[in-house]
Amino acid sequence: MIPLNLPAWTDALLLPAVYRRWLLSRAKHPSLGGHVRMSRRAARWVPHHSLVGDAFFNADGASPELAAQRRAGFERLSAYFRRSSPITLEHTRRLRESLSDLQLTSRYRVPYPFSEWVREHLPMGAFMASSQGMHLRDMDGHAYLDITGSYGVNVMGLEAYKAWMRKGLDMGEALGPILGAYHPCVLDNVERLKRISGMDEVSFHMSGTEAVMQAVRLARYHTGKQHVVRFAGAYNGWWDDVQPGPGNPASVHETYTLRDMHEATLNVLRSRHDIACVIVNPLQGLHPNKGAPGDSTLVDGSRSAGFDREAYGQWLRKLRSVCTERGIALIMDEIFVGFRIHREGAQAYFGVQADLVCYGKTLAGGYPVGVVCGRSAWMRRFKPEQPGNLCFARGTFNAHPYVMGAMNAFLHYLDTPEAHALYDGVDGRWNRERTAFNQAFEAAGVPVRIQNLSSIWTVTYTQPGRYHWMYQFYCRQQGLYMSWVGSGRMMFSLDTSDDDVRQVRDRMVAAAQAMQADGWWDLPSGTTLKTLRRRVVREMLAAKWPKLLGWWRP
Repeated sequence: MIPLNLPAWTDALLLPAVYRRWLLSRAKHPSLGGHVRMSRRAARWVPHHSLVGDAFFNADGASPELAAQRRAGFERLSAYFRRSSPITLEHTRRLRESLSDLQLTSRYRVPYPFSEWVREHLPMGAFMASSQGMHLRDMDGHAYLDITGSYGVNVMGLEAYKAWMRKGLDMGEALGPILGAYHPCVLDNVERLKRISGMDEVSFHMSGTEAVMQAVRLARYHTGKQHVVRFAGAYNGWWDDVQPGPGNPASVHETYTLRDMHEATLNVLRSRHDIACVIVNPLQGLHPNKGAPGDSTLVDGSRSAGFDREAYGQWLRKLRSVCTERGIALIMDEIFVGFRIHREGAQAYFGVQADLVCYGKTLAGGYPVGVVCGRSAWMRRFKPEQPGNLCFARGTFNAHPYVMGAMNAFLHYLDTPEAHALYDGVDGRWNRERTAFNQAFEAAGVPVRIQNLSSIWTVTYTQPGRYHWMYQFYCRQQGLYMSWVGSGRMMFSLDTSDDDVRQVRDRMVAAAQAMQADGWWDLPSGTTLKTLRRRVVREMLAAKWPKLLGWWRP
């Protein structure tokens, strides 16, 4: 090493900076999720390749006989989907040509090497015509049990939301879409939200992402600092500052992605002077430092999840203490879990008071909304001593009368005996159901298990494999409607009857048994997680450098 021969006085300047940088490096999660720049480079490096034809069915080195067994099951599934919902599939095909969202979700429903063959042969309908209770019907009249939770909106049951939306229309009808002036129910909404959140002030926005954007802007405005701390794997909306990584080129230098539930992160917060806020998505308590699971990431079949309420609550209380000590805004992002795990949200569930809390989804009774609640010192958008220094924020449809009316209906419902009954023992109920599901899977001899955070469920698998993502298609055949992330996330509304839960359990077991009968979980002799990962890497290398590795074929 070449000595720098720097003057002694530079130690006072350099060593603290080097130390802080070292602390920051230690606080980053070792996965790609914790290293934004590396994840971008890795994303650019990953080559496109498709497994089609025979390669699709023997991607794990299966014998010709096993591959033929899988192909036969695959063809039966394909014929079933085309036969059962032709109108729905045709509308989906036509819409995909013009709707970018659908193009993305259909392409990333499964791991990308399998995507081309799946899109061609296992079409999934994207239209639903009606709902009744937990039941959905597509355009062909085909019925499904809905276990998507509408991305978190459906906490109380679809029929309840239909009623609240109608009440919102009725309440707002006399005023109509007058924007700028407030409907009288807004005063009641604000008072109820203050009581629920334990905060002083409220602001309304048009989406959960927008609410998080405003909370971060306010934290930066009042601290005079720019950096945001988020946690590896967490989702806090789709804007660049809180979702850095592949495809989001901005704000790398102003966002620190650190380890969830780790002392090294607290050391960073204690040592740095450039952090405005820390954002917490309590959903990460189910899978700290990992992204919310989707079937597109089941490359080798590995998926882990597990929730320890006490451990996560202790972590949040430590985080709260350090943020208070350092004058850092603690933002609780309850867009997803708010009102699902507790009648007063995640703050009450974990016993932690944030500085700013964001709500969305279910709060508007079925309409889109974003809400920020916070202490007055954090919420004020101006500085009286500096009249020209504003933090202006406005949206044309903020506090829309119809949305406010439905929100009012939802907030009133939370105070009813019926709502209190739904929340009473809610964790115990869904933990017992999880146990019953796992016992049924074990008795059936299938490698499927459930982990949960209350009514938010994730399917895990007890063995490695390259085809676990096929499970969502067998579930669809059994009349279960999952979102495009497949078995990664299921959600039950709190009003789900015991009979409906039993039907879901029976259908999931039947789907797993059908998948097993078609050979997707049979592994060639000697197959392990390690050998499967090596195989995946070799596929990618062969696609990246076909001339160099042309000798190898999967």
